[in-house]
Amino acid sequence: MTEQMQRIVLASRPNGAPTPENFRLESLDIPTPGKGEVLVKAEYMSLDPYMRGRMDDAKSYAAPVAVGAQMEGGAVGEVLISNHPDLTPGDKVLGMFGWASHAAVPGDELQKLDASLTPTSLALGALGMPGFTGWHGLTVHGRPKAGETLVVAAATGPVGSMVGQLAKAAGLRVVGIAGGGEKCALATRTFGFDACLDHRAYDTAQELQAALTEICPDGIDIYFENVGGKVLEAVLPLMNRFGRIPLCGMIAWYDGAADTQLSGPGIWRTVLVKHLSINGFIIANHFDQYPAFLQEVGPMVASGQVKFMEDVAEGLENAPTAFMSMLKGGNTGKQVVKLA
Repeated sequence: MTEQMQRIVLASRPNGAPTPENFRLESLDIPTPGKGEVLVKAEYMSLDPYMRGRMDDAKSYAAPVAVGAQMEGGAVGEVLISNHPDLTPGDKVLGMFGWASHAAVPGDELQKLDASLTPTSLALGALGMPGFTGWHGLTVHGRPKAGETLVVAAATGPVGSMVGQLAKAAGLRVVGIAGGGEKCALATRTFGFDACLDHRAYDTAQELQAALTEICPDGIDIYFENVGGKVLEAVLPLMNRFGRIPLCGMIAWYDGAADTQLSGPGIWRTVLVKHLSINGFIIANHFDQYPAFLQEVGPMVASGQVKFMEDVAEGLENAPTAFMSMLKGGNTGKQVVKLA
């Protein structure tokens, strides 16, 4: 094939928040798939908060992206050439193609998508890793019971909106925290939350805590933690005895910021005296449960019972800008990039 592909590599490691200089757009020859591999042309690429951690040279649950290497991430696309018996040209597949227009990957590492899935970007959001994260964290670690109160931050994002809608369907009172009045209105009007607070309207965790106290008069039974920062500081004192905190992310601290008064002794005393359960989890370790998630939530999405929103950036070259905006809460719904 004479056509060239494009990709985005990590040009340098960020010091604090990522900047455009940390990324570089490159053109190169489209790869030839080897034995058992397929050549895929990407249609939609996912942008997720965990990618910020991969930009740092720090020990974590996964190796960092090397400087000069392609940025990692999930995408959906169409098979162009197949050397795998279970995949044929024209099939739509999900895989870890990275920030690139094309990829040659082992067919065994791909998930073939149902031909009826529309849009295919659903496999990156509500019916993909973020939706699965919300479902797993809530059902396994949140252990929801009808009548309880749940609080989730980043309420209109793909994880938070899934958590809130599933909790509401299970009979819980659901309170969201989001950035901006428009997102709070979206949480209540579209996603069915009982209430939502704009964290930007409160300068301190103490002010946010006071507002939460008013709308959670019976305390908080489940806090789905994906933000950290002043939200965690505000929520923790309001947790009820035997409360549960599923923990899947702390985006407020990904750039190294320390804007909280939380202290180790204070946190652990609260955990002790309130008998709290805090469960950190990395969803990549639980994909054996993914079919059960699809079986339960797939029909809810198809029927409209579970709603979703996408924020679509156009063109691979605009992925860094969309990514940096997402890390600051600039997206509404699941952030994806539509490739030409």
